[in-house]
Amino acid sequence: MATHAISTAEFEKTITDNEIVFVDFWATWCGPCRSFGPVFEEASEKNPDVFFAKVDIDANQELAQAAGVQAVPTLMVAKQGQIIFQQAGALPAEALDDLIGQAKALDMTQAADAADNADAE
Repeated sequence: MATHAISTAEFEKTITDNEIVFVDFWATWCGPCRSFGPVFEEASEKNPDVFFAKVDIDANQELAQAAGVQAVPTLMVAKQGQIIFQQAGALPAEALDDLIGQAKALDMTQAADAADNADAE
């Protein structure tokens, strides 16, 4: 599966309708974004069970602002409709592959229980 350009209108549906979503917030004028693009694209080809979305922050400024994007590229990961990771900066292929593996392995029920226990303390 290749990457998908999404807009503000499609963002919420994309996050809720897919098990795991990786979102690359990028801009055409951003050098690191242009370097990260092929890495992100290659990861999308190797992981057809994950939805890979690209959001152009210039065309979707309100979404970038709502997502708290302050630098590009910013990578956001959602699983079962919940944001589980967000970080600015381009990742090397190995780090992206590792992050994909961690997202796939994350047990959301166990993570929610751990968060509830942490809140109770």
